[in-house]
Order: sequence, then C-alpha cells, then structure tokens
Amino acid sequence: MSNPVNNIVILGGGSAGWLTAGIIAAEHGSNLAITLVESPDVPIIGVGEGTWPSMRDTLRKIGVSETDFIRECDASFKQGSKFIGWKTGVPGEYYYHPFSLPQGMFEVNSIPYWQKRMAGTSFAAAVSPQERICEAQLAPKQLATPDYGAVVNYAYHLDAVKFGHFLRRHCTEKLGVRHVPDHVTGVNTGAGGYIESLATKAHGNLAGELFIDCSGSSSVLLGKHFQQPLVSRRDVLFNDRALAVQVPYSTPDAPIASATLATAQRAGWVWDIGLPTRRGVGYVYSSAHSTDEQAEQELRAYLATGLGAAEADRLELRQLTFEPANRASFWQHNCVAVGMSAGFIEPLEASALAMVELSAAMIRDDMPADRSVMPIAADRFNKRFRYRWDRVIDFLKLHYLLSGRDDSDYWRDHRAPGGIPERLGELMEVWRYKVPSRLDFEQADEIFPYASYQYVLYGMGHETLTSDSPRRSEDPQLARKALDESAQQTRRLLQGLPSNRELLAQLTGGANPMSITTEHR
Repeated sequence: MSNPVNNIVILGGGSAGWLTAGIIAAEHGSNLAITLVESPDVPIIGVGEGTWPSMRDTLRKIGVSETDFIRECDASFKQGSKFIGWKTGVPGEYYYHPFSLPQGMFEVNSIPYWQKRMAGTSFAAAVSPQERICEAQLAPKQLATPDYGAVVNYAYHLDAVKFGHFLRRHCTEKLGVRHVPDHVTGVNTGAGGYIESLATKAHGNLAGELFIDCSGSSSVLLGKHFQQPLVSRRDVLFNDRALAVQVPYSTPDAPIASATLATAQRAGWVWDIGLPTRRGVGYVYSSAHSTDEQAEQELRAYLATGLGAAEADRLELRQLTFEPANRASFWQHNCVAVGMSAGFIEPLEASALAMVELSAAMIRDDMPADRSVMPIAADRFNKRFRYRWDRVIDFLKLHYLLSGRDDSDYWRDHRAPGGIPERLGELMEVWRYKVPSRLDFEQADEIFPYASYQYVLYGMGHETLTSDSPRRSEDPQLARKALDESAQQTRRLLQGLPSNRELLAQLTGGANPMSITTEHR
C-alpha cells in the first residue's frame, strides 16, 4: 500500500530547527508541507556561534541576502581559528587553522621543502595568506565583492539568538514553512511504532510522515520517546562544562578578530568570538579536572587582561553543562535527530552548526518518497553520520594529543594511550613518515579535509620524516614556486583588503555596527 511522504513536522526551533526547515523547504517546498512546532517558553541558547564556509552556500541556496544576514544577525567574518598556548603554553605561542587551502596542494607536496628550508615561518603563514590577514584584523573581501563571493575563503561568527529569529522570518515569509508556537504534550504512534502525529496543547494533533527532532539536548522524540541511547565520548574528550559571557568592546572602533580565538587553560580552553557589537567569550572545561569555582577564576583572569579586574568581576557568567556524546543511531523509524538532539561535543572547531547543515542536506537530498523506503534512508543516514561523528572526535582529539603542555593532569591525561581512538593512533603512525593526504580518508566529502589535519599537525610542531631524495610529487622547484606565490599573494592582499570593522560598517549602511539595534537584542 502506498504511503507517500507529504508532510514533515520539525520539533524545535533555534538555529538547528529553522536551518533544517529552510534547507528542506528551499528544495521541496512546493511538494512537501513543512510544519515547525516549538515551545514559546524555551529560550534559545545563544552565546555566539562559529560556522564553516559551507554556511555561505547554505544561506545562498535558501535565498538569503548576505547583507541582510550580516545586518540582522550581528554577524562578522571568520577566516579560521587561532590556537593560543596549545603547544607548550609559552607566552606568545600560537598557530592558525585557516580556511584557505595550502597554495598548490593539488600540484605539489610542499611540506618537506617547508620543513627543511623555512623553519622560521609557520606552516600556515608559508602556504596561505590568511594567517597574516587575520593577524592584521582584515576582512576576507572588499565592498565590491558580490554577496557570498570571497577574495579568501571565509565563514561567519554570529549571534545565535538573532540567527534563529532571522531564519524563522525567512522560512515563514519566503519559503512557506508553517510555524506553530505551542507545547507538545504527547507523541501518537501507529503501526510498527512509527510516529503518526504530535499532540499539542492548543493546535491538536500535528500529523506527518517524517518527524525531525530539533528539540535540543532534551531530545524529546529520538531520546525520550524512542529511548535511543547516547554513546559517551568522555573517555576521549573530557570537557563537559562551560561558562559563557557577553563582553563589551572597550571602544566603538575596537578591532574585530578575523578568527575564533581558542586559548588553552589549565583544564580546558577559552573561546573568544568577535561580533560587530560585542564579543562572545566562554571557558569550556572538564569537571573531572577543575571545580566550577576554579574555572570561573580562570575565565575572569582571562577577561581581566583586556578589561581590567574590576570590570571582569562585574560581568555575569552563564553556566552550561553537557554530556560529550552522540546517539547510537540518529534515524529510527520515521524520526531523525538534527542538532543537539543527535549529540553534542565541545565547540572546538565549530562543528555543531556544520553537522546541522550536513544532516539537513542529506535529509533533503535523500528524502524518502514513501514510508516503504524509510528504513533504507535511515540506514544510509545512520552509517554516514556514525562515520562523521567518529571523524569529528578524531580531529578534535588531535589538537590535544599533539600538545606538549605538562602543567596539569588535564593535558597529560589527553595524551594517555587509552584515550586515543584506534583509527587516529594508526594515522599518527602513518604520519610519522608521510603527510596527510586523501588516501588517509574513506569518503569524498570528509567532514574535515586532509588540509585541516595538515594545519593542526604542523601548527603544533609535528615533524614528518622525509628523505633526502624527494619524490616527484615533492619537487623542490615546484614547492618553492607555490610558496613564493603564497608570499606574493599575502603582500598583495595585505595592501588591498579593508579591516573587518570597516567592511562591516559599510555593509550595514555606513554606520558603526555597535550603534545599530536589531530585534531581540
């Protein structure tokens, strides 16, 4: 008997829910009815969000104006991450993971040449202009560059609360998504345990053939209803607490950082995200290695370096707790989890919104036309995202595994053999003798490309043993040419790019973004 998928019900709003709604509606809006139900009483957790460059293509595809997005979401440009003090903790030490690929990486392996002849230049600075651009607080484009166009690759920092409201308006006004602000009081199931509808307090039963759980860490559908268990990752990644705070700029024309700043601490690390009107700062740490009081002292000490101790002590901190884990399966029957309902790992490398994008895109592209093929879609989704979660865990662990810090048990425990994923341990053995390449990874659309592993490995001081007789793919002349081209591009861009704050002011109508008030501030 035919049972076509005509109605999708999304439980939960915020960035995850509305981004999922927009991604699916932009492709299937004329063929599917999409309803998003969210409790009017549940606040959005918004402490400042980092994204990947993929967000540019996502917003473009759902029909969003980049200028409107920047103006209404208090967004700024992000060109990568700057890791401060991760290698040894010596003052002044840092490295970058930029978004631009290494110059000439598809033509030549320039790493042996860089290791032997450019020891005084960081890997990121040698193969990409973005380290120097970020250090100069410059934008990734010029005013004349079209929406979503780039001179160098970039993503965004944004206000998560404003982003959720912005997406809600776009989805309901432009993409035909039905918004139901109401409380879900029950889950109605039918044959085979499939969900038939969600019972609501004021709108009756909301029926559908596919239900997407974007209800956050409460995971109302996949977690509570279907009892899909969480797989703890605490044995690999220890962080399970965070303190977050909104920090004012000292002056209206203060520079806006071009990268996420991640500063290592005794039992975790501090994120520092520059938005046009403020900074979003937080300390993510391990409760097994620090008390909440010790974490607060460390965060306030970090804030005091720029604000002064008195001002730092006046700021109100918000406590967040989480379990570093992901669901054993993400799609059961006709219910699929997206966002925190599927799991959450510390925000290092900003994978949370990227996983939302990837999840929603796979649902969009592999949308089951009929309930009869739902098990096949579920199996394909689960296999893909189990793999992706494992790769996220591997990549984040790499940052800790390479650290030589010895100032606390937190850093020493991260290097203990028992906490190293088997696959990552094997790759570390391989990378003693060869640089990371596409051969090290199974999927064409890896969540982290091998260039990202190169930036972290060589930024943290890893050395790959190389032969005095280079392979053809390591041709010294080609390598020198690639690195010379990178240096020339760096000099040109340093002269031609505006500052982050200058470009953002121009895009928001010539006003200083700090003077602009927008909805839900």
